[in-house]
Amino acid sequence: MYEPIRTKSVHTTAGTPSDFPHRSREEELDIQLAGHLAALLTVTDEIRAIEPSADLDAAAERLAEQVARLRGGVAPVRASAAAVREPQVVALHQRAHALAGRALVVAASRADTAGAILAAERMDAHAPAAEPRELAAR
Repeated sequence: MYEPIRTKSVHTTAGTPSDFPHRSREEELDIQLAGHLAALLTVTDEIRAIEPSADLDAAAERLAEQVARLRGGVAPVRASAAAVREPQVVALHQRAHALAGRALVVAASRADTAGAILAAERMDAHAPAAEPRELAAR
């Protein structure tokens, strides 16, 4: 009933499928995890500029090490000390908590124990500070 198509479709890509590089699932997850951890490092550096602490310093160094590991030894770009107003501190902790959660999901899916442990620790560290101060006072 139907005649087979004898010409190439305009939607067919030129050449063979191996004409362009493909990344494996693990490589894609490495890229995602490095991105989430680098974003978390940036927020951590912003919080450190407002509320310096030894815990945040150690966390920033560990995050930088993990990002460099995932990027093949390329060190991440660090945030400079920026002036941030006090009301934004809660928002920064909330963002850090969310980024750590995303990093934890990706690390768990690629079975990266070191990344998962670090992300879980950062989630725990930012959880109390992520609550608005009015709710924490109740």
